[in-house]
This record gives sequence, structure tokens and C-alpha cells, in this order.
Amino acid sequence: MSENAVYKIVELAGSSPVSFDDAVRTAIDRANSTLRHIRWFEVKDMRGHVEDGKVAHFQVELRVGFTLEDDKAA
Repeated sequence: MSENAVYKIVELAGSSPVSFDDAVRTAIDRANSTLRHIRWFEVKDMRGHVEDGKVAHFQVELRVGFTLEDDKAA
């Protein structure tokens, strides 16, 4: 990480029928389509949904940090 970096932090929830890992990757992939300079994430919470006695869905809550762009207005 840059010594003098400033980060904006957003909270996201990602979900997946496959795994917690896939839920994280789904959230980051989607955020990456609208946010630039994503640098880190932190998993805040994990939970799942059970149907008929089996795990049916995984969900994670994330904090995602991205660096702010320099204001270089001419």
C-alpha cells in the first residue's frame, strides 16, 4: 500500500450458490465494473441459507477500499 494513500470505503454483499469464496469474488467482480482502483477487501460477516437440510446459498458482507484519484483539473 502507498504510504500517503487515501481510501474510500464501501460496503457490499455478495452471494453465491457455490461457496463463500465465490460470493466474495462475485461481489469484487461486480464492484470492479463500476469502481476504479480497488485495493483491498475485508469480510465482515458470513452467512448461508439452508433448504431441505442442505446448504443452498452463501452470502458475505464486505468492506471494500479503493484509492481516490488525484484531482488534476487543468
